[in-house]
Amino acid sequence: MGLLDGKTGLVVGIANDRSYAYFIAQALIENGATCAFTHLPGDKNQRRTAKAVEKLGVTDPMLVPLDAGSDEEIDAVMTQYAERYDRMDFLIHSIAFADRTWLAKGNFHETPRQAYLDAIDISAYTLLGLARAAKPIMERSGGGSILGMSYYGAEKVVPGYNVMGVAKSCLESTMRYLAAELGEFGIRVNTISGGYLRTLASSAVGGADEISKHNDVRAPLRRNVEGEDVGKTAAYLVSDLSSGVTGENIYVDCGVNTIGV
Repeated sequence: MGLLDGKTGLVVGIANDRSYAYFIAQALIENGATCAFTHLPGDKNQRRTAKAVEKLGVTDPMLVPLDAGSDEEIDAVMTQYAERYDRMDFLIHSIAFADRTWLAKGNFHETPRQAYLDAIDISAYTLLGLARAAKPIMERSGGGSILGMSYYGAEKVVPGYNVMGVAKSCLESTMRYLAAELGEFGIRVNTISGGYLRTLASSAVGGADEISKHNDVRAPLRRNVEGEDVGKTAAYLVSDLSSGVTGENIYVDCGVNTIGV
Protein backbone atom coordinates (compact mmCIF):
# COMPACT_ATOMS: atom_id res chain seq x y z
CA MET A 1 0.00 0.00 0.00
CA GLY A 2 1.43 3.34 -1.06
CA LEU A 3 1.76 6.40 1.15
CA LEU A 4 -0.25 8.45 -1.36
CA ASP A 5 -2.73 5.87 -2.63
CA GLY A 6 -5.97 7.57 -3.64
CA LYS A 7 -4.48 11.06 -3.81
CA THR A 8 -4.77 13.05 -7.02
CA GLY A 9 -3.38 16.44 -7.92
CA LEU A 10 -1.78 18.85 -10.36
CA VAL A 11 1.93 19.32 -11.02
CA VAL A 12 2.88 22.66 -12.57
CA GLY A 13 6.44 23.15 -13.71
CA ILE A 14 7.96 20.09 -15.41
CA ALA A 15 10.22 21.44 -18.15
CA ASN A 16 12.23 18.25 -18.60
CA ASP A 17 13.49 15.25 -16.62
CA ARG A 18 15.96 17.41 -14.70
CA SER A 19 13.35 19.75 -13.24
CA TYR A 20 12.59 19.70 -9.54
CA ALA A 21 8.95 19.24 -10.54
CA TYR A 22 9.93 16.06 -12.38
CA PHE A 23 11.54 14.55 -9.29
CA ILE A 24 8.57 15.61 -7.16
CA ALA A 25 6.13 13.96 -9.58
CA GLN A 26 8.33 10.86 -9.66
CA ALA A 27 8.21 10.52 -5.86
CA LEU A 28 4.46 11.16 -5.71
CA ILE A 29 3.73 8.56 -8.40
CA GLU A 30 6.06 6.00 -6.80
CA ASN A 31 4.03 6.41 -3.61
CA GLY A 32 0.71 5.84 -5.34
CA ALA A 33 -0.49 9.32 -6.35
CA THR A 34 -2.17 10.23 -9.63
CA CYS A 35 -0.72 13.35 -11.28
CA ALA A 36 -2.01 15.74 -13.92
CA PHE A 37 0.43 18.11 -15.62
CA THR A 38 0.79 21.45 -17.34
CA HIS A 39 3.43 22.63 -19.79
CA LEU A 40 4.58 25.99 -21.05
CA PRO A 41 2.80 27.14 -24.22
CA GLY A 42 4.25 26.07 -27.54
CA ASP A 43 4.82 22.79 -29.37
CA LYS A 44 8.47 22.53 -28.35
CA ASN A 45 7.61 22.89 -24.68
CA GLN A 46 4.74 20.42 -25.03
CA ARG A 47 7.02 17.81 -26.57
CA ARG A 48 9.70 18.31 -23.92
CA THR A 49 7.27 17.96 -21.02
CA ALA A 50 5.46 15.05 -22.67
CA LYS A 51 8.78 13.21 -23.01
CA ALA A 52 9.48 13.69 -19.30
CA VAL A 53 5.97 12.58 -18.32
CA GLU A 54 6.33 9.49 -20.50
CA LYS A 55 9.57 8.68 -18.67
CA LEU A 56 7.56 8.79 -15.44
CA GLY A 57 5.51 5.90 -16.79
CA VAL A 58 2.24 7.84 -16.94
CA THR A 59 -0.14 6.69 -19.67
CA ASP A 60 -2.87 8.94 -21.04
CA PRO A 61 -1.90 11.89 -18.81
CA MET A 62 -3.76 15.16 -18.53
CA LEU A 63 -1.16 17.46 -20.06
CA VAL A 64 -2.35 20.95 -20.92
CA PRO A 65 -0.68 24.26 -21.77
CA LEU A 66 -0.51 27.00 -19.17
CA ASP A 67 0.70 30.57 -19.39
CA ALA A 68 0.68 31.21 -15.64
CA GLY A 69 0.82 34.95 -16.28
CA SER A 70 -2.83 34.76 -17.37
CA ASP A 71 -5.57 34.33 -14.76
CA GLU A 72 -7.89 33.20 -17.55
CA GLU A 73 -5.53 30.36 -18.47
CA ILE A 74 -5.16 29.34 -14.83
CA ASP A 75 -8.94 29.16 -14.53
CA ALA A 76 -9.18 27.18 -17.79
CA VAL A 77 -6.66 24.61 -16.53
CA MET A 78 -8.62 24.15 -13.29
CA THR A 79 -11.82 23.73 -15.29
CA GLN A 80 -10.21 21.03 -17.43
CA TYR A 81 -8.83 19.36 -14.32
CA ALA A 82 -12.25 19.31 -12.62
CA GLU A 83 -13.81 17.79 -15.74
CA ARG A 84 -11.43 14.84 -15.55
CA TYR A 85 -10.90 14.38 -11.80
CA ASP A 86 -13.35 14.61 -8.94
CA ARG A 87 -10.82 15.68 -6.32
CA MET A 88 -7.59 17.62 -5.84
CA ASP A 89 -5.43 16.55 -2.93
CA PHE A 90 -2.29 18.43 -3.92
CA LEU A 91 -1.02 21.25 -6.09
CA ILE A 92 2.69 21.50 -6.91
CA HIS A 93 3.90 24.98 -7.90
CA SER A 94 7.39 24.71 -9.34
CA ILE A 95 7.62 27.66 -11.73
CA ALA A 96 9.77 30.77 -11.73
CA PHE A 97 11.04 33.33 -14.19
CA ALA A 98 13.52 36.16 -14.37
CA ASP A 99 15.13 37.75 -17.40
CA ARG A 100 18.61 36.19 -17.39
CA THR A 101 20.04 39.55 -18.43
CA TRP A 102 19.69 40.61 -14.80
CA LEU A 103 21.07 37.41 -13.28
CA ALA A 104 24.70 38.40 -13.48
CA LYS A 105 26.92 39.31 -10.56
CA GLY A 106 26.92 42.99 -9.74
CA ASN A 107 23.98 44.14 -11.85
CA PHE A 108 21.04 43.75 -9.47
CA HIS A 109 20.98 47.52 -8.92
CA GLU A 110 20.48 47.98 -12.67
CA THR A 111 17.35 45.81 -12.79
CA PRO A 112 14.60 47.71 -14.66
CA ARG A 113 11.11 48.03 -13.23
CA GLN A 114 9.42 45.67 -15.68
CA ALA A 115 12.00 42.90 -15.21
CA TYR A 116 11.52 43.19 -11.45
CA LEU A 117 7.73 43.02 -11.71
CA ASP A 118 7.80 40.14 -14.21
CA ALA A 119 9.95 38.07 -11.86
CA ILE A 120 7.57 38.59 -8.95
CA ASP A 121 4.50 37.95 -11.11
CA ILE A 122 5.56 34.58 -12.49
CA SER A 123 7.67 33.37 -9.56
CA ALA A 124 5.43 34.43 -6.68
CA TYR A 125 2.01 35.81 -7.61
CA THR A 126 1.24 32.64 -9.55
CA LEU A 127 1.26 30.68 -6.27
CA LEU A 128 -1.62 32.86 -5.11
CA GLY A 129 -3.37 32.67 -8.48
CA LEU A 130 -3.16 28.89 -8.67
CA ALA A 131 -4.16 28.48 -5.01
CA ARG A 132 -7.21 30.68 -5.49
CA ALA A 133 -8.32 28.69 -8.53
CA ALA A 134 -7.65 25.35 -6.83
CA LYS A 135 -9.43 26.23 -3.56
CA PRO A 136 -13.00 25.21 -4.56
CA ILE A 137 -12.08 21.71 -5.72
CA MET A 138 -9.62 21.21 -2.84
CA GLU A 139 -12.29 22.30 -0.37
CA ARG A 140 -14.74 19.81 -1.88
CA SER A 141 -12.06 17.14 -1.48
CA GLY A 142 -11.85 17.81 2.25
CA GLY A 143 -8.64 19.82 2.03
CA GLY A 144 -5.27 19.34 0.45
CA SER A 145 -1.61 20.31 0.27
CA ILE A 146 -0.16 23.15 -1.81
CA LEU A 147 3.60 23.13 -2.26
CA GLY A 148 5.92 25.74 -3.79
CA MET A 149 9.65 25.69 -4.52
CA SER A 150 12.01 28.26 -3.03
CA TYR A 151 15.76 28.71 -2.55
CA TYR A 152 18.09 30.09 0.13
CA GLY A 153 18.70 33.16 -2.02
CA ALA A 154 15.32 34.35 -0.74
CA GLU A 155 16.88 34.98 2.68
CA LYS A 156 20.56 35.69 2.11
CA VAL A 157 22.40 37.32 -0.76
CA VAL A 158 23.59 34.78 -3.32
CA PRO A 159 25.65 36.74 -5.87
CA GLY A 160 24.01 36.48 -9.27
CA TYR A 161 20.65 35.29 -7.94
CA ASN A 162 19.59 38.92 -7.82
CA VAL A 163 15.95 39.67 -8.66
CA MET A 164 15.08 35.98 -8.42
CA GLY A 165 16.02 36.14 -4.75
CA VAL A 166 13.60 39.02 -4.27
CA ALA A 167 10.89 37.02 -6.05
CA LYS A 168 11.52 33.94 -3.91
CA SER A 169 11.25 36.09 -0.77
CA CYS A 170 7.86 37.19 -2.05
CA LEU A 171 6.95 33.56 -2.75
CA GLU A 172 7.73 32.50 0.82
CA SER A 173 5.72 35.38 2.27
CA THR A 174 2.83 34.59 -0.07
CA MET A 175 2.96 30.99 1.14
CA ARG A 176 2.61 32.05 4.77
CA TYR A 177 -0.35 34.35 4.13
CA LEU A 178 -2.07 31.66 2.07
CA ALA A 179 -1.47 29.12 4.83
CA ALA A 180 -3.05 31.45 7.38
CA GLU A 181 -6.20 31.95 5.32
CA LEU A 182 -6.68 28.54 3.72
CA GLY A 183 -6.13 26.47 6.84
CA GLU A 184 -9.78 26.75 7.86
CA PHE A 185 -10.64 24.90 4.65
CA GLY A 186 -8.23 22.08 5.44
CA ILE A 187 -5.68 23.32 2.91
CA ARG A 188 -2.03 23.32 3.96
CA VAL A 189 0.53 25.52 2.17
CA ASN A 190 4.30 25.07 2.43
CA THR A 191 7.48 25.65 0.46
CA ILE A 192 10.61 23.59 0.03
CA SER A 193 13.87 25.50 -0.07
CA GLY A 194 15.79 23.18 -2.35
CA GLY A 195 19.54 23.33 -2.71
CA TYR A 196 21.37 24.05 -5.94
CA LEU A 197 20.41 21.66 -8.73
CA ARG A 198 21.52 22.18 -12.32
CA THR A 199 18.35 22.84 -14.26
CA LEU A 200 17.34 25.06 -17.18
CA ALA A 201 16.47 27.79 -14.66
CA SER A 202 19.55 27.53 -12.45
CA SER A 203 21.93 27.55 -15.41
CA ALA A 204 20.93 31.15 -16.06
CA VAL A 205 22.22 32.32 -12.67
CA GLY A 206 25.64 33.97 -12.72
CA GLY A 207 28.16 32.06 -10.60
CA ALA A 208 26.15 28.82 -10.59
CA ASP A 209 29.27 26.67 -10.97
CA GLU A 210 30.83 28.36 -7.94
CA ILE A 211 27.71 27.61 -5.88
CA SER A 212 27.96 23.95 -6.84
CA LYS A 213 31.64 23.70 -5.93
CA HIS A 214 31.07 25.54 -2.64
CA ASN A 215 28.32 23.11 -1.65
CA ASP A 216 30.50 20.08 -2.36
CA VAL A 217 33.03 21.36 0.15
CA ARG A 218 31.00 23.33 2.73
CA ALA A 219 27.65 21.54 2.97
CA PRO A 220 27.41 19.38 6.11
CA LEU A 221 26.67 16.36 3.88
CA ARG A 222 29.59 17.35 1.60
CA ARG A 223 27.50 17.17 -1.53
CA ASN A 224 24.94 19.02 -3.59
CA VAL A 225 21.31 18.08 -3.23
CA GLU A 226 19.82 15.54 -5.60
CA GLY A 227 16.40 15.84 -7.19
CA GLU A 228 15.30 12.70 -5.37
CA ASP A 229 16.01 14.38 -2.01
CA VAL A 230 13.45 17.06 -2.76
CA GLY A 231 10.99 14.54 -4.22
CA LYS A 232 10.97 12.53 -0.99
CA THR A 233 10.28 15.63 1.10
CA ALA A 234 7.48 16.63 -1.27
CA ALA A 235 5.89 13.20 -0.85
CA TYR A 236 5.95 13.74 2.93
CA LEU A 237 4.40 17.20 2.65
CA VAL A 238 1.65 15.91 0.36
CA SER A 239 0.95 12.93 2.60
CA ASP A 240 -1.10 12.72 5.79
CA LEU A 241 2.17 12.29 7.70
CA SER A 242 2.51 16.08 7.56
CA SER A 243 -1.09 16.77 8.58
CA GLY A 244 0.01 19.36 11.16
CA VAL A 245 2.55 21.15 8.96
CA THR A 246 1.59 24.39 7.23
CA GLY A 247 3.12 27.81 6.66
CA GLU A 248 6.61 26.30 6.75
CA ASN A 249 9.66 26.63 4.54
CA ILE A 250 11.44 23.27 4.65
CA TYR A 251 15.15 23.20 3.78
CA VAL A 252 16.34 20.34 1.61
CA ASP A 253 19.85 21.53 0.78
CA CYS A 254 22.22 19.11 2.49
CA GLY A 255 22.50 21.62 5.33
CA VAL A 256 23.95 24.53 3.34
CA ASN A 257 21.58 27.00 5.04
CA THR A 258 23.16 26.24 8.44
CA ILE A 259 26.66 27.30 7.39
CA GLY A 260 27.69 30.91 7.98
CA VAL A 261 30.66 31.17 5.59
